Amino acid sequence: MKLMNDELKKDIQDDLETEETVQDTQESSEQPKEAQDTAEPIAGEEPEAVETKADKKAAKKKFKADKKQDALKERIEELEDRVKRQMAEFDNFRKRTDKEKTAMFETGAKSVIEKILPVVDNFERGLAAIPEGEKGSPFAEGMEMIYKQLMTELEKMEVKPIPAIGEEFNPDFHNAVMQVESEEYDTGVIAQELQKGYTYRDSVVRHSMVAVVS
Repeated sequence: MKLMNDELKKDIQDDLETEETVQDTQESSEQPKEAQDTAEPIAGEEPEAVETKADKKAAKKKFKADKKQDALKERIEELEDRVKRQMAEFDNFRKRTDKEKTAMFETGAKSVIEKILPVVDNFERGLAAIPEGEKGSPFAEGMEMIYKQLMTELEKMEVKPIPAIGEEFNPDFHNAVMQVESEEYDTGVIAQELQKGYTYRDSVVRHSMVAVVS
């Protein structure tokens, strides 16, 4: 009887230990699940909230950077436009100044040439007045050399005589002071040149004084 009781107690004790072991196993297997379940809302919500905040911060930073870049680009374009305008104004000023300087030089040169032309006229009159018998004299040859040298220098300065005798009368180059009859030339053609005219760089310095066939 006592032996049976001891065996019964042992069986009951074994059952209790087995039940406790099973219960401990179930609790240990359920506990991570509960912890996981408890952590899931946090894992699902907190990163999302952090990510949204970071996105907003990044978007705000990008907006400021884009705005600053646009302002800088606009400023650069404004400065480039200003530089272009100033360069254009300077170029126009330079061209205008060069044109004025050229005009002043041309005016000054023409004024000097006008004063030299009477000297040329006197040389030509002096050469024409030399008698035929004295044209080979040292004096006549000296005058001829000086005259040729003077005309060469004038030609280098682009001073040229205006063609006259045998040319059609042109009021832009010729000044008709008289009319003559001629069997050699047709009406309107220059038959005589009373005073030479000259041009300087395609500009008339002095008109030719001529006689035109009537």
